[in-house]
Amino acid sequence: MTVFSKLQKARLALVNSNLKKSGKNAFAKYEYFELGDFIPTIHKIFDDIGLCGVFTFGETQAFLMIHDTEKDGATIVFATPLVMANNPKGQAIQDLGSTHTYLRRYLWLMAMEIVEHDTVDAITDPQEQARLNASKPKPELPTEVPVVTEPDPSRVLFVDSLIEFGGTCTKLSELTSLWKANQGQIDDLKKNHKPEYNRLQTEFAKLKENFKEENA
Repeated sequence: MTVFSKLQKARLALVNSNLKKSGKNAFAKYEYFELGDFIPTIHKIFDDIGLCGVFTFGETQAFLMIHDTEKDGATIVFATPLVMANNPKGQAIQDLGSTHTYLRRYLWLMAMEIVEHDTVDAITDPQEQARLNASKPKPELPTEVPVVTEPDPSRVLFVDSLIEFGGTCTKLSELTSLWKANQGQIDDLKKNHKPEYNRLQTEFAKLKENFKEENA
């Protein structure tokens, strides 16, 4: 059995394990999987099948390597851009621990195809979104077909990660600190990946408005 077959078998076993979400975001009102909700089950499944997951990270990306512990020891690698946690009232070591936990969780969700509620949808008010959509002018048909360039997958994933992380913030100061902690990569987006920068800016503006309404 190849490492890909083993991973797919592990995913199916995890689906049939009936996982329960214990994480709760009171602000955005949704539930999510914490590491402790699925890691013990994954370890047991991996041990039975012959797989081993190893987490590590470099300067700009974090990696989850899933090794076949049998046969030729083949490996599947999952990667995500680094998104640094930042709590203005916490210490640097606490921020580092939060970053590690978040990245591990995100990579395991990716590797095991664990489905979660879309935090962006959870944050956006459906009635407000409908109003905004209705007020948008209908686009005119272009006289020329524009050249469409594919977005950089790593930048898209970075923006997705930052938006999801922003959805876990419970205070405006935490959201602001999160932006500042990732300022270098955000500046790169603004300079070289304008569409993704605009998407990130739009979603963070929605998050800020939610905090303002909460405090009103």
